[in-house]
Amino acid sequence: MRMLNLGIVAHVDAGKTSLTERLLFDSGAIPRLGSVDHGSTRTDGMDLERRRGITIRSAVAAFTTAGHEVHLIDTPGHADFVAEVERALGVLDGAILVLSAVEGVQAHTRVLMRTLRALSVPTILFVNKIDRAGARGSELLADIRRLLDPAAVAVNRASGLGTRQATVAELPPGDELAELLAERSDAVLESYVDGLDPVLLRDELRSQARRGWVCPVLFGSAITGAGIDALCRGIVDFLPSVDPALSEKPLDGTVFAVERDRGGQRFAVARLFSGTLSTRDRITFAGREHTGTGRVTAVLDADGRQARVPAGGIARIAGVPDLRVGDRLGTTSAAPEPTRFRPPTWETVVTPASGTTPAALHAALDRLADQDPLIGLRRGPEPGSLVVSLYGEVQREVIAARLSEEFGVTAEFSPSRVVRVKRLTGTGAAVRRIGDTEPVLHWATIGLRVEPGAPDSGVRFALAAERGSLPAAFITAIEETVRATLRDRSVVDCLVTLTHTGYASPVSTAADFRNLTPIVLDEAVSRAGTVVCEPWEHVELDLPEDALSPVLSRLVRLGGVPGSPSVADGSAALDAEVPSARLRELEQALPGLTGGSGVLTARPAGHRVTPGSAGR
Repeated sequence: MRMLNLGIVAHVDAGKTSLTERLLFDSGAIPRLGSVDHGSTRTDGMDLERRRGITIRSAVAAFTTAGHEVHLIDTPGHADFVAEVERALGVLDGAILVLSAVEGVQAHTRVLMRTLRALSVPTILFVNKIDRAGARGSELLADIRRLLDPAAVAVNRASGLGTRQATVAELPPGDELAELLAERSDAVLESYVDGLDPVLLRDELRSQARRGWVCPVLFGSAITGAGIDALCRGIVDFLPSVDPALSEKPLDGTVFAVERDRGGQRFAVARLFSGTLSTRDRITFAGREHTGTGRVTAVLDADGRQARVPAGGIARIAGVPDLRVGDRLGTTSAAPEPTRFRPPTWETVVTPASGTTPAALHAALDRLADQDPLIGLRRGPEPGSLVVSLYGEVQREVIAARLSEEFGVTAEFSPSRVVRVKRLTGTGAAVRRIGDTEPVLHWATIGLRVEPGAPDSGVRFALAAERGSLPAAFITAIEETVRATLRDRSVVDCLVTLTHTGYASPVSTAADFRNLTPIVLDEAVSRAGTVVCEPWEHVELDLPEDALSPVLSRLVRLGGVPGSPSVADGSAALDAEVPSARLRELEQALPGLTGGSGVLTARPAGHRVTPGSAGR
């Protein structure tokens, strides 16, 4: 049986979880059709998800269709949980992007489609809710081609739109499909000239869709089941599956989630690109800042059964506590994938409320950060406080609820503020030696040099001192403390070089190096100088021509820098740069300024110096 890892992604409320439920039910994987409204869906397993009616954590379920085992990865639709979506996208063979036939193409839909294209993930567009009042057909298809993908091609059409009796019918291959396919196929071009060959067109559509060259569009309804049979056929026809022969190759996989069962046992969830994995296997792995090995104590497949998982499978791995989200299996030199979505641009200071100890709060947030590394947990300005990175207010509310419900921890959250970072403006160095103080406070000699790095290069650590001059455990202690200290100080994108070392055997301990490193590092950073920077966004706006003037005016008032607009056929397109701190205001104002017709998408535009701000 061939395997296929399928992601379902969508803007919130497009019906993504309902579609997941329908596919599982119609394939016989679940005995009853669950409901988001009733909190009875299979993939929304958290009580919080059921109460709120939204997906918060990616969930994996499996079903079979037409000789294929499909691993269905249901992802959050709300933009506040976009990090969950990104982790899932990197392990997919194909995706279904769900749109509502009523609301159509929305801002987050465009972000998702752009990301799927950047990752070369073959995609089916499923237009859901054809039974809802206000559902659109041909005009929505035109929007899809204009705003999402000009290579979108409808393979069925809906009739009875806006009624519970809405149905779909297959579209026979015609001139429009032939023209699109002929751009990449000489055989279709010859057929188009000599007379259309329906069999050739269908075969070529399958081939080009699996390569991600064209994007099939199917209409239907997850609630009534209209169009679901056609979608199941489309999953097999239009998306690529995994070659079983890859199981014979060495292990290669990626950890994309961490979860715990009801008993608290920790599992790293990985997609296997090649090789196999089973209980008692020893594995190697690597991440951005660490490598390791471990023996697996249990491996569960996508259905939760203990099994040997082959290439293409989803493996839940127990017994290797150092496995983290993003780690690559089967190697000791993983190259981390670049992020495709914007990093969190907001943060909040979390302090323990009455009855909660700082230790309990830290332990609970550590567990949440284990599942979502982009929370970016670091020490806060007050004793016992912690700073958590956020995408938005909904995520903050969810974190507070999870702390209370899952860990019995109550916390207070400060108003969200935009994340600011510090960049070095020059090079600085500092050295502290054994004997510099009387009495000796730290039995360690450390010299550090800091210098600016390229934007988004991260923190790099290098050795100028001879590696043999200091035990490896002490070097590790210095590097780990350097990274933790810079994270706490919000200093980014720099090179830190260890220039001087020394110790006194047997008196020196790793604690001496951990305690002295922040002192030396702070001195070096102070001599280098820093400047405070804040994130900016590049926004793309599509709006009615008559809304252009008020939108430009609002952009300028928000401190944005608009580009030159383009106008055609009563519509305007405008690019601009906006401070991330003001993006929410623009998003909230846009419906009123455009009569509800404006569409905004945003992506990171780097950091700029905050006027009048400087670090120390």
